[in-house]
Amino acid sequence: MFQRNNMENSKIKMKAYFHLPGLFEFYEFYKVFLPLYRTHPEYFYDWCEIGSIYGAPADCLWGGGRVGFGDESPTDVLNLMEEYNISPRLTFSNSLLRKEHLADKKCNRLCKLFENSSIEEVGVILHSDLLLEYMKKTYPEFYFVSSTTKVLTDFGDFENELNRDEFKYVVPDFRLNKSFDKLEALSQAQKDKVEFLCNECCSFGCNDRKACYENVSRKSLGEECEDHICASPQANRGYRFSDAMKNQGFISVDDIQNIYMPMGFSNFKIEGRSLGSAIVLEFLLHYMTKPEYQLIVREEIYLDSMLDLF
Repeated sequence: MFQRNNMENSKIKMKAYFHLPGLFEFYEFYKVFLPLYRTHPEYFYDWCEIGSIYGAPADCLWGGGRVGFGDESPTDVLNLMEEYNISPRLTFSNSLLRKEHLADKKCNRLCKLFENSSIEEVGVILHSDLLLEYMKKTYPEFYFVSSTTKVLTDFGDFENELNRDEFKYVVPDFRLNKSFDKLEALSQAQKDKVEFLCNECCSFGCNDRKACYENVSRKSLGEECEDHICASPQANRGYRFSDAMKNQGFISVDDIQNIYMPMGFSNFKIEGRSLGSAIVLEFLLHYMTKPEYQLIVREEIYLDSMLDLF
């Protein structure tokens, strides 16, 4: 039986790496947040760092998971990541790609631009094995992340995905987050590849998650289709962080420090590409900012007249 550990008594000395949403979507937000993060490290927990920022530009054929809306220049986005030496991740998680889609000029130009980055590690989040094989041959310098859009709810399937050499990280479905006995039994090499989705608001009992993601994939391909209608009784409320905190799969700061890190896990994904930057700020305050500095960080961001936080 899994026993809860105390971080202070653990011999494991490691950091948590947060993978943040909105590479293109929240460029203006990060342009303000990252200087604050760099110049005032005392505001933020010393046990965590930004591992990557992920996202996709608007009208991205290979995009999936969420419809990208970022219209910022890819060159400007890349320059910002290079300035702060943060790994960018292109979110190419469309699950319905066909062979003819691999020649898309916009996506290939984006890959060529990021391939020539001065950053040591540039990642791609993907779902399609067809795209994975193409990327391995065409852009072999990228590292690859297995997308949560695969909805890996069976632990055996998840473990098989961890054992695939192509992937540096694998994001399981959030409903495996509390499978502690099985998670603890993984090898350290497997644990190093696990990237938990912390703040999912989707109903824990949802049976339509794959259908929802496929609907986004069809829209990214420009196909005519009706919107996916979420059957959750709270669907009309939209995303609320307070609701996500009540989810059975939610991972809190306390969980990260006192359960996951002592168990040997270090990678945690924050969702939110389709949300406003005001909500993303709340995520960063909650997960990365010391309580006594949260108001200061919030004020610094809100009072910047360049930002449209809503």
